Amino acid sequence: MSDNVAHALSGAGGGIVAMSLTYPLVSISSRLQVQRGGDGKDEYKNTADAFFKILAKEGPKGLYAGLSSGIFGIAITNGVYYYCYEAVKSVFEKAKAKGNPMSTGESMLAGALAGSAVVLATHPIWTVNTRLTVRKGVEGKGENALSVASGILKKEGLAGLYSGVGAALVLVINPIIQYTVFEQLKNKIAKMKTLSNLDFFLLGAVSKLAATGLTYPYIVVKSRMQVSQKDDERYTSIMDGFRKILAKEGVAGLYGGLKSKIVQSVLTAAFLFMAKEVLFDWAVWVLVVIGARKRLAAAGKA
Repeated sequence: MSDNVAHALSGAGGGIVAMSLTYPLVSISSRLQVQRGGDGKDEYKNTADAFFKILAKEGPKGLYAGLSSGIFGIAITNGVYYYCYEAVKSVFEKAKAKGNPMSTGESMLAGALAGSAVVLATHPIWTVNTRLTVRKGVEGKGENALSVASGILKKEGLAGLYSGVGAALVLVINPIIQYTVFEQLKNKIAKMKTLSNLDFFLLGAVSKLAATGLTYPYIVVKSRMQVSQKDDERYTSIMDGFRKILAKEGVAGLYGGLKSKIVQSVLTAAFLFMAKEVLFDWAVWVLVVIGARKRLAAAGKA
C-alpha cells in the first residue's frame, strides 16, 4: 500500500487539531463575511466587537456554533485532499528521475485535481456548517447539522446544499497557491537543513497567508451564497455577487472579516502542517499494526 492512506489519516487528524484550536475565529470570520454592512446595534464592527457581542448574547457556545460539523467537515476535506494530492504527486514523481521533486506546474495541477475532488465531495457539509455558524442568539436554537441539512433539502432541494459551489470551485486556487508555496519553500529549505516542527509551522503560516490574501473576495461571495438569502439579496452567480457587494457596500464589503480570517487561516494552516507531520509516522505505524501495510512491515524486517 502506498503512503496515500497515511497522508490522508494524518491530514484528517491534523485538520481536527487545527480546527479545534481555532474554531472561535472561524465562527467570527464567517459572521463578518455574511454581514451586509449597516449600522445597527447588533452589527459587528470588527473582530473584537464580534467576540464580545457573541459572548454577551450567546455565551461561549456562540463561539463554537457548528463545531461538530466543522470538525467532521475538516476531517473529510483534509482526508480526501491529501489522499488525492499524494496520489497525483506519486504519479508525477514515478515518471521522473528518483529524488526529483515536483515542479511548480506539477504542484499546481496536483492541487487543482485534489481541490476539485474535495469541493464536490464536501461542499454540502460546509454549507450546513456555515448556516450553523452564522446564526445569532436564539436563531435556530436546538438545531443540529442533520436538522439543518434536512431543512435545506426540503426548502431548496439538493441545489441548496451546493449553494456557492461555483465560487468554491474557483477557490480551488486557494489550496493550489497554499500547497505550491509550501512545497516549493519546503524543498528549498530541505536542501539546507532538516526541517523541524517549527519549520513546518512557519511554512504552513506563510503559505496560507499568501493563499488567503489573494483569494479573500471569493471567500466572501461563497459564504454569502451558502447562507439562505432573501430574493432581493440573492446572488445568481459569482459575478452577480461581486456587482451587488460593490454597489451596496463598496470594495470594503469584499473584505469583511479579513483580519480575523487571515489570523484564523494562518494559525489553522500552521497547526495543521505541524500536527500532520507529527501524526504521519503514527498513521504509518497504525497501518502496519493492523496489517494494512504488510509489504512495508516485511521490508522493515528484511
